[in-house]
Amino acid sequence: MAFTRHDGVGLPSIHLAQNKTYTAARERQPSGNLGQWARDTGKDMGYWNDARVTGFKGGLPIFVDEQCVGAIGVSGLSEEEDEALASQAIDVQRLQ
Repeated sequence: MAFTRHDGVGLPSIHLAQNKTYTAARERQPSGNLGQWARDTGKDMGYWNDARVTGFKGGLPIFVDEQCVGAIGVSGLSEEEDEALASQAIDVQRLQ
């Protein structure tokens, strides 16, 4: 388990990145999927009864041999950029 941030990153981005990670690991799917599901069904994010669950993009689960072994969360840019950076980080790690 690890957490890192760039200098000057505000508390909201830190908190959101951690919640994106938590959501992706807990649900074993991208955090943005939950937000899309909520929009598609008209449900509230409170459906999960967990204040840490978020529907913002940027949290991705990490799978090894089809088993979820963790997750990564990125926050501070647009949701699409956050998710792209998370995906790139997973790809780089797989190459090592």
